[in-house]
Amino acid sequence: MALPSFQISLKGRALRYLAAREHSRAELERKLAPHEGEPGELARVLDELTAKGFISEARVVESVLNRRASKLGAGRVMQELRGKGIGADALAEAAENLRATEFARACEVWRKKFGARTDTLSDPAERARQMRFLGARGFSAEVVQRVVRSAGVDDS
Repeated sequence: MALPSFQISLKGRALRYLAAREHSRAELERKLAPHEGEPGELARVLDELTAKGFISEARVVESVLNRRASKLGAGRVMQELRGKGIGADALAEAAENLRATEFARACEVWRKKFGARTDTLSDPAERARQMRFLGARGFSAEVVQRVVRSAGVDDS
């Protein structure tokens, strides 16, 4: 005896995605487009969800900043936000907030990875490795240099 097939609606799929984490409208469009039955149905569903407050660009930005900013530099976080289809105004505001705290965040990332290993900073290869580590996480070259330079200064 075959079970009847159950087709989840576009709205149901969208709500499942939103229940897992915040999604931007552009992300939901990409994920739901293959499941659209009739033209215009997806736009109507997303408009309805936006009107009811289920889709919020500001919440997406806040979510990404809370999850990623403590580990990554402004460059990587901004790249992630652009990939989510966030608007220019929200991107500019997020970039400003990230750049204001980038040095402190980079110092914390460096400290967690390398701890009190300031004695190794006299070795150019180790210094370069530490700089590459921070650079790969999206911190700007200026901030990376400041962090490694200030790490070499003994705080005692």
